[in-house]
Amino acid sequence: MKKSSLLAGLLFALFALVSASFAEVQVTVEHHDADHTDAGFHFEKVPPPSQNDAATSAAFELISGNGDQAGGELIKLHDGQVPTEEDQPSENCFFGIGTTEGRVLVDLNKPIAIKQVNTYSWHSDSRAPQVYVLYGSDGSATNFDARPENGKAPEACGWKLLARVDTRPKTGQSGGIYGVSISDTTGKLGEYRYLLFDVSPTETDDSYGNTFYSEMDVVDADSTTPVATAAMAPLPFVTNTVDGVCEIAIDTSAAPDLSDWAQHKLAPALAGFFPEIVKILNCDGYVPPKRFTVTIKPMPGVANTSGTRVTASSDWLRGELDKEGVGALIHEEVHVVQLYHQNRRGARHIPDWLIEGIPDYIRWYKYEPQSHGADISRRGLARARYDGMYRISANFLNYVSEKYDTNLVTKVNATMHDGTYSSDIWTKLTGKDLEALNTEWKAALEKELGVVASTTATTNAPAGK
Repeated sequence: MKKSSLLAGLLFALFALVSASFAEVQVTVEHHDADHTDAGFHFEKVPPPSQNDAATSAAFELISGNGDQAGGELIKLHDGQVPTEEDQPSENCFFGIGTTEGRVLVDLNKPIAIKQVNTYSWHSDSRAPQVYVLYGSDGSATNFDARPENGKAPEACGWKLLARVDTRPKTGQSGGIYGVSISDTTGKLGEYRYLLFDVSPTETDDSYGNTFYSEMDVVDADSTTPVATAAMAPLPFVTNTVDGVCEIAIDTSAAPDLSDWAQHKLAPALAGFFPEIVKILNCDGYVPPKRFTVTIKPMPGVANTSGTRVTASSDWLRGELDKEGVGALIHEEVHVVQLYHQNRRGARHIPDWLIEGIPDYIRWYKYEPQSHGADISRRGLARARYDGMYRISANFLNYVSEKYDTNLVTKVNATMHDGTYSSDIWTKLTGKDLEALNTEWKAALEKELGVVASTTATTNAPAGK
């Protein structure tokens, strides 16, 4: 019996040794870049943020570093809520400007078997990636220090190093949404009461390298309570342009009553007209966007575009669903295709009247010419000038195109895209400078509206009449 007990003990020790040798901490990282943040915190491998994990009732404490006054309180790290936009300081927790290091202590109130530690972040630029070292402790070490400040090695005071996290991409854009899941191949990271996040900035070239942390979750391996996913916006509706070149994602989560209109009226229009816009704005070396997003939500104004992200006012759209709603977003789609921001040097020299005039020209004269939305009335004639922006500039572009060169907009756009635009292009294409073209266009409008004939009749009328 003694030999059997000894053998059993040896086998158990050997099994434990072999099992330990195969145990490995895994750090899983997923990233939605700035062009795909409409997917929110939905990942393939990283679990979604939770509303009722072990960290929900834990105590969070900032033991080193200072929180930024523009950010949310520490509760934002474990309240089961996530931001809905890329730059929502109040919905995130982050260290103050110029802070080079900070530490967050999490007290779970008692030792628990931890299955996973999951962290989430979102920002449009360098404040999106996560850089931190995670430590754990059950608090039983004789030299345990629950609050080791910056400069004091946690391993020297009762802490165990669990994982090093650095999600900064080696290439490509750093902005977007990040999800990190720290786990162990055995199913348990270990039994710990305390967790310590030793956080570092993503860059020190300026004072704005501190990550916008949105949520920190701790999953109890022994808990029988189902994990409830944090409330997140539903995934956007996704379609492809008819030529298969570009993917369009339309997010109506902030205006669900517009989902049907967006899917059945707006999406087909954007998808169907995209190739025509590309044809008009095509030039040497041009590559159309592979994806763009449209977010419909409450906001002032009508719509705006930044790069490949279009934002439209749900308040305005509700009154224009069968009127100007689709056309207004065709205008924004042209902005997406323009891609002038690719040539930052040249973009500084592009006149605003062309940046806005070309989208309205394409909208009113190519997409919906039957609407005559850019026609100029007698009342509007007094302020008609080539650089009048939007519809006025669109009318001017249409006049010059029809009289001198049907491909004029395409040729002018090419110089805007490669950064060589100057007003000389008008003389090169028409033989007249902008002021001469403006005078000619105004005269044509006056003739069309009968203003010249009316003026002549008045001038030649007998005295006293």
